[in-house]
Amino acid sequence: MLELVGLLAGLAAGFLFPWAIPSQYSLYAAAGLLAALDSALGGFRARVAGEFKLDVFLSGTVGNALIAVFLTWLGQNLGIPLYLAAVVAFGTRMFQNFAEIRRELLTSKQKRDKIKQDMGSLEGEGTK
Repeated sequence: MLELVGLLAGLAAGFLFPWAIPSQYSLYAAAGLLAALDSALGGFRARVAGEFKLDVFLSGTVGNALIAVFLTWLGQNLGIPLYLAAVVAFGTRMFQNFAEIRRELLTSKQKRDKIKQDMGSLEGEGTK
């Protein structure tokens, strides 16, 4: 519930207080945002799998953002679009995390349904 309140508050603040990122920082912001989205999806995947650890999540979020911003900065200084490396890496991981979340949720539902079915058959045997 708290997550939903935070999301709604963020959306409301974004609409009420429009703010533009200066164009010279737009690549840095995009790389950092992509890193944050990748980390959030990875954290959700870990939560669904029951493996979430806050220290791993926080260090991964900060580390991913720093690497993405550093690659963007280095690419800007060398005249090479190195930010694309971060885009490809984080984009690929986001799709992988989404696939794992989907598999885990579907597998969990199938396991629950199987357990319910097995429990129902056991109850039927106990009444005979």
